[in-house]
Amino acid sequence: MKATPSDQQELLRLQAVDTRLAQLAHRLGALPQTAALAELAEKDDAVRRSRAEAYGVLEDAKAELGRFESDVALVEARIARDTDRLTHTSSVKDVNALESELASLRKRLSDLEDAELVVMERVEQATSAVAAIDDEQAAIQVAQQALETERDEAAAGLATERSHAERDRDVIASGVPQALLTFYEQRRARGGGVGAALLRQRTCGGCTMTLTGSDLEAVRRAADDEVLQCPECDRILVRTDESGL
Repeated sequence: MKATPSDQQELLRLQAVDTRLAQLAHRLGALPQTAALAELAEKDDAVRRSRAEAYGVLEDAKAELGRFESDVALVEARIARDTDRLTHTSSVKDVNALESELASLRKRLSDLEDAELVVMERVEQATSAVAAIDDEQAAIQVAQQALETERDEAAAGLATERSHAERDRDVIASGVPQALLTFYEQRRARGGGVGAALLRQRTCGGCTMTLTGSDLEAVRRAADDEVLQCPECDRILVRTDESGL
C-alpha cells in the first residue's frame, strides 16, 4: 500500500486519539463509585434478608401476644360472669362451686399475664431489632445516593472528554485517505486497539521490538510512501525523523 509520509503520520495523531478514547472508556467502566455501589448493593441485600427474618420474628411474637391477650380477655370475662353469679346466688353449693372456679380462673389469669409479659418483652425486642435494621438500611440508602451523585458527576465529566475526543477523531479521520484508514482500522482491531505505531530509534512503539538485520535493512530500503508493518506485531510502522534510520 502507498500513502504519503504526511498521511501516514496522521495515523499517529489518530492513534493518540483512539488511545485516549480507550482510556476514557476504561475509566468510565472503572469508576471507584461503581465498585463501592456494588458493595453497598450486596450489603443492602444482606440487610433486607436480615429485616425479613427479624420482621418474621416480630410478626410471630405479635401473633402469640394476640393469642395471650385473647385468652386473658376470655378468662377475665369468665371471672366477671362468675363474680356476678356469686353475688346473686344464695345456694351454698353454688357458692362453693363458683368460689372454686374463681380461684382456678384467677390462677389461670395470673399465669396468662405472666406469660403475656414475657411475650410483650419479646415483641419489644423484636420491634427494636427491626427498627435498628431500618436505620441501617436508611444509612445505606443515603450512602448510595451520595455515591450515585458522585458517579454521575464523574461520568458526565468523562462523557464530555469523550465527546471532545470523538470530535477530534472525526476531524483527523476525515483527512486520512479511505484505503489507509480502512487498513489502519483492520490493524487496530487485530492489535488490541493499536493500529499504528511510531518507529523510534529503530524500535516499534507498538510491541517495543527493535529492528535489526534484514528487517531493519528492508525498512531502510523502503520508499517513503510505502506503508510498512512491524514484522513482529503487524502494526503499521510510521517513520519520522525519530526513527533512527
